[in-house]
Amino acid sequence: MALLVSYKQMLEIEPALLYEAFKPEFDKLVIGTLAMPINLPGTNYYFGFQGRKNVLKMLRKVIAERRASSATHNDMLGDLLSKEDPKHSLLSDEEILDQIITILYSGYETVSKTAMMSIKYLHDNPKALQQLREEHLAIRKGKSPEDPIGWTEYKSMTFTRAVILETSRLDTIVNGVLRETTNDIEVNGYVIPKGWMIYVYTRETNYDPLQYPEPFTFNPWRWLDKSLESQNYCFLFGAGNRVCPGKELGIVKISMFLHHLVTRYRWEEVGDAEIAKFPRVEAPKGLHIKITKY
Repeated sequence: MALLVSYKQMLEIEPALLYEAFKPEFDKLVIGTLAMPINLPGTNYYFGFQGRKNVLKMLRKVIAERRASSATHNDMLGDLLSKEDPKHSLLSDEEILDQIITILYSGYETVSKTAMMSIKYLHDNPKALQQLREEHLAIRKGKSPEDPIGWTEYKSMTFTRAVILETSRLDTIVNGVLRETTNDIEVNGYVIPKGWMIYVYTRETNYDPLQYPEPFTFNPWRWLDKSLESQNYCFLFGAGNRVCPGKELGIVKISMFLHHLVTRYRWEEVGDAEIAKFPRVEAPKGLHIKITKY
């Protein structure tokens, strides 16, 4: 769901067969982004490069077909290829391809992993699940299953937003930033030499007990205090001028997913899920659940 939404925004309604071929190759690319840099056959790093090569091959074909056609497309790729915007006309094909991959990647793993962890936390916290379900059943009241959710109804999902923010706080998907030192830096008596690569682990700020009492407890109710989200020390989606531009879109995606899940289904975990939180949030053996209709 997470990838398909971003894919359709970028490539509108390209043939379904293209998506079916695209996704497994893009998954290889994603796995390879956080892997030991050993470019040998059989390693995730190697598969990541192979996935990227195949993704680029497919995208180049789409771009060539678009340029050979007179049809217009109301999607992001159409904007990037537009000759009417002088800013876009300055982009090379390689820059356009980089933009496509960046946008698809940014809206994929972050949304899908946060949705997975929200299922985990809601399952383990029946009180939160019940309140979330009541919020969504109230929205669904008087609607048929096919009726869409309007903007006003989405904005009423205050507890849903709190659940998503608390899930993101505990399991921030983008947990840090990689930087290169431009000068020698002294930190607590230690010197980091110029030219070293350092990883700034921003997730740790989300466990600050001064800002979040009982920081390792799943407590979505804390986010009902609207002032908490606006604080600059909150690194769930960046901070200050560097707030993620896809923040609200990501929250909308997960909110819609949770809406349909909790109003139509119940679920139970099958077995004990192993959850890893570094270098990426994932369930190495999967988060297995048994679903029944609500």
